[in-house]
Amino acid sequence: MKIAKHLRDTNIAEYLLYMWQLEDTLRAYGCDPDRLRDEYVTRFDLTSEEQQREAQWLGDLCTMMRQEGVVQAGHLQMNRGTLSMLTDLHLQLLESTKHPFYSSAYYKALPYIVELRAKASRPKSELETCFEALYGTMILRWQRREISAETQAAVDEISHLLALLADAWRKDKAGELDL
Repeated sequence: MKIAKHLRDTNIAEYLLYMWQLEDTLRAYGCDPDRLRDEYVTRFDLTSEEQQREAQWLGDLCTMMRQEGVVQAGHLQMNRGTLSMLTDLHLQLLESTKHPFYSSAYYKALPYIVELRAKASRPKSELETCFEALYGTMILRWQRREISAETQAAVDEISHLLALLADAWRKDKAGELDL
């Protein structure tokens, strides 16, 4: 909970990737609040009160996942909402003449995005494709699997684009973004 709140306030792209990872963690524990409390939360250096709050938060997320039908796959509505808000900002930045660096980063990443979208089993937005590419690469790294030079080049361009978007998000929330 503390990590999610910190990331939401400081880097919305990392927040969304973290929340996707958390959804998968909850799935790995069968969305069972007791297992999460006993087997997951206790692994962290938290006070008893912090463990209780964390376990409650994770249990609430499990309840939301069951209610929203995303226990097996998919993303919580709050995470889809975050992606939707990021997409809105992404489009505003592309339409604005005041953010040429963002547009440049977008056009550098676009060939990779188009290629990844073409390989997708279902239609996805450009940003969802970007986040899935980064998330998939994270998983490959955790599994210590090789990442091709072509994939790394795509991830580098997409990461740069999402870093600029996250920075714009932070500035927008602080009232400092000029569109």
